[in-house]
Amino acid sequence: MNGRCPSFWDALQGRVPLPRAAVALGTELLETDVENGTVQVAFTASEECTNPTGNVLGAFLSAMLYDTVGPALLATLGPDQFQSTMELNASFLRPVRPGRILGRGRVVHRVGDIAFLEASLSDADDVVVATASATARVIPLDGAETAA
Repeated sequence: MNGRCPSFWDALQGRVPLPRAAVALGTELLETDVENGTVQVAFTASEECTNPTGNVLGAFLSAMLYDTVGPALLATLGPDQFQSTMELNASFLRPVRPGRILGRGRVVHRVGDIAFLEASLSDADDVVVATASATARVIPLDGAETAA
């Protein structure tokens, strides 16, 4: 994708490895719609991600939500831009067992360098198990090393 954030598209197209955190979550980027600012991401929650009752721990679901809202915005950015998440508010709706989890993210609204994002995670039966809203700032790519 010429004119878009190169690090995102290089990872999506397999030219560079995914970030280690994304690999740990079993991340697979499925679909992006640059014009609508949407993304679909699949995760594989392993047994190592569970609490004592065998459900996926909320911290891992939060990381999956984070790795869903970020790519939704990254897909829309220019080659000299990156994003820094300012806040993420997660809601856990029901327990989810280990396995494949589908993330859907979208850019809700962007004003200048501030973007409002949302995401949901669904289990293998396509039942929504968690949602999130987030706010991010678009930053210069050369400033990404110091961003959170």
